[in-house]
Amino acid sequence: MKNTKECLLIDDDPADQEIFRMALQEIDGSIKCVLANNGIDALTILNPLTFTSDFIFIDINMPGMNGIQCLTEIKKPDHLKDAKIIMYSTPAQPKIVELINVLGANDFLVKPVTLDLLTEQLSTIFLN
Repeated sequence: MKNTKECLLIDDDPADQEIFRMALQEIDGSIKCVLANNGIDALTILNPLTFTSDFIFIDINMPGMNGIQCLTEIKKPDHLKDAKIIMYSTPAQPKIVELINVLGANDFLVKPVTLDLLTEQLSTIFLN
């Protein structure tokens, strides 16, 4: 059993990626965070022979394969069935939140406007 928590952040915005990593560092420097710039890269990273993840954060608004398409693909492999999938995006319409819940996301997290707020939100996720 591994002691270090691992997550995958799928987000096309480098600034959002950096803020996310900074928040994780403040929570616990041992949390391993792998970054994917889009859904296609994420599916390659999530190969069952090389990577599993405790938490997968998916931005909804990405070019190419959007977050909803990515969520649908991630839910298919057996080795990811226990991963907690959190859609991580700007405020979404209630119908979008309902759809991602039906598709199997565990939660929806609105991208906060400050590092402190993101750190607080991620602490709730990673420390529980």
